[in-house]
Amino acid sequence: MPDKSFAKIRFMALAGGASLALAACTTIPGANVAAGSPITAAEAALGKEYHPQFLAEFGGAMTGPQAAYVEEIGRNVAVQSGLGSARLGYTVTLLNSSLDNAFAVPGGYVYITRQLVDLMNNEAELAAVLGHEVGHVAARHSALRQETAQRNQLLGVLGQVLSSVLFGNSALGQLGQQVAGTAPQLATMSYSRTQETEADQLGVSYLKRAGYDPRAMATVLQSLAAQNALEAQLQGRDHTTPEWASTHPDPAGRVQNVLSLAGGATGVSNRDTFLTRIDGLLYGDDPEQGVIEGHTFIHPDFRLAFTAPQGFYMLNGTQAVSIKGESGQAQLTAAPYSGNLSSYISGVFQRLSGDQAQIQPQAIQSTSVNGLPAAFGVARVSNGQQNIDVAVFAYEFSRTQAFHFVAITPAGQSGVFNSMFQSMRRISAAEAAQVIPRRIQVVTAQRGDTVATLAARMAYANAQEQRFRVLNGLASGGTVVPGQKYKIVIKAN
Repeated sequence: MPDKSFAKIRFMALAGGASLALAACTTIPGANVAAGSPITAAEAALGKEYHPQFLAEFGGAMTGPQAAYVEEIGRNVAVQSGLGSARLGYTVTLLNSSLDNAFAVPGGYVYITRQLVDLMNNEAELAAVLGHEVGHVAARHSALRQETAQRNQLLGVLGQVLSSVLFGNSALGQLGQQVAGTAPQLATMSYSRTQETEADQLGVSYLKRAGYDPRAMATVLQSLAAQNALEAQLQGRDHTTPEWASTHPDPAGRVQNVLSLAGGATGVSNRDTFLTRIDGLLYGDDPEQGVIEGHTFIHPDFRLAFTAPQGFYMLNGTQAVSIKGESGQAQLTAAPYSGNLSSYISGVFQRLSGDQAQIQPQAIQSTSVNGLPAAFGVARVSNGQQNIDVAVFAYEFSRTQAFHFVAITPAGQSGVFNSMFQSMRRISAAEAAQVIPRRIQVVTAQRGDTVATLAARMAYANAQEQRFRVLNGLASGGTVVPGQKYKIVIKAN
């Protein structure tokens, strides 16, 4: 488990500008390096510099036998790329994040979230995703993404949205992607179709060299698509692309392409080994980062809770809680607090403004919410064609700690979040103690077991069978096999 201090870092995205400092670079390592060439000194230095920032942004590095296993597989695949001849030349990190994501950066740094690992069903799938990411680095695709990141880095997440309004772009059209995207830009920018195809080709070749079944990339993509469709259904939202696949476009087309690249080749999948090694891995939200239960977010360490409005759903990233709906978007985060809520809110608006024209509320009003001192302000932003309201609602939890929502809606509609603003409350120690993490438990199907009997053991009040099928890559109509291992999700400290 990561150090508990990461639970504090997660609330600093909007307020503190916790983002990758790419703008400080004057040259782009890898921009003039031939694809497939060994890691250069400049690339190694860049990866080393960015590594701690990625850890902070994605919940920290996990430790223990599960992390060691992921590191072992990642290094075995990465060495097939020719970027470096020694396995120890690669830093492979299992991130404590509930997002489905994986990425790699120059210098031999490879990352994957535990949530994406939870969704996998064999070692070959793990190797496939990590090999694909290494393929992007081997082909020097990151150099082009860094150039874009340098141009767009300086503003915060919502600051980029607000600047879009000021400079004439459609802010509300970009809102979902920008508000939810709290990860460093280098890890979340999309690749081009050509780059994606090239990384697939390289990833499949690495799998073949390492002796894995090269068809594994196709099956993990199918699982990602099924998981995303289920989440969209449960949250009552439109189907959108999974977090990892969103930076790796056209997953449906890629499945067929990967199968074509695999040809008739086969290899090991190591299903039982994989399932045994990930047994007990955290699933979903880490209580140290807060958890979403239905429409309510609870943070047991900070002793707070709030409820999203009807028609909205939440995403618990490692830097902020995002609240999304058709009529607006919001985030909960925090900033340094010196005991004055009016100054605190003014500082939030100032940081949202970035280097652009200052965004200021007409007034900052004091109030009280469920016994908590609170204050709020609303500013209207316009580019002459489009008006939006930016609301900041802050709460004092102690003389040194405050939290705040930043919400963006069409002009005149900020009231859609009033119920959420009024729902913020301090929770009791007893309520905090009831927040228990979910974990993967690997079980062996016994004679007489069915999908229904195993799914009934899932630690969810709804959609148990659907969740079980997606988690285990079981298509509709598929059955369990006695003696075979399967994943269920339980609650356990």
